[in-house]
Amino acid sequence: MTADANVKLVEQGRKLFAGDWQFFWASPSVETLPPMAGVEVAFAGRSNVGKSSLINALTGRNALARTSHTPGRTQELIFFEGPDKTGLRLVDMPGYGYASAPKTKVASWTALIHKFLQGRASLARVYVLVDARHGLKDVDLDVLKTLDKSAVSYQLVLTKADQVKRAELEESLAGTNAALARHPAAFPDVLVTSSRSGAGMPELRAAMMRLLGERGR
Repeated sequence: MTADANVKLVEQGRKLFAGDWQFFWASPSVETLPPMAGVEVAFAGRSNVGKSSLINALTGRNALARTSHTPGRTQELIFFEGPDKTGLRLVDMPGYGYASAPKTKVASWTALIHKFLQGRASLARVYVLVDARHGLKDVDLDVLKTLDKSAVSYQLVLTKADQVKRAELEESLAGTNAALARHPAAFPDVLVTSSRSGAGMPELRAAMMRLLGERGR
């Protein structure tokens, strides 16, 4: 990828995500998923990792995706659609690994996450969000194993980078990269982001524009 091409993708991404994004669908189960269409990009991660905040930062909207200080609040697959004719959907997935919720609910959310990741042909990429303050946990590695078994491309994204010191961030990034070496199906580059400062958002938007281009749009 040349520098000029990358600059072009960043600008295309800026324009796309500055457009009209709207809530489209909510699915509490695999049986209630919307018909497959276009290119879907999903955001997975532990509860309170910042999925909803990241979606809001990407689209420049404060309340497109519902955020909460209470982990486990998102209990469905939430779909958002972009401007007409772009064919891109964003999917906010339920957070996993929230032990304080009733065990039956945790089991239900976990099953929904894994089934969705394994059986959705329109799902082009999963961004697995990892809190930069804590790094990868066992529950994250379980999701990576599911993704390894599926045909879905996935990439890791460190969130809340503004809340750690530079040395700690570099340590977290190094640990994440080392773990990825054991997951050859993963996209090799780890994105570093902050929903609060906007860091990494242009790169993430550009990555999605590249994905749209690869899928023939």
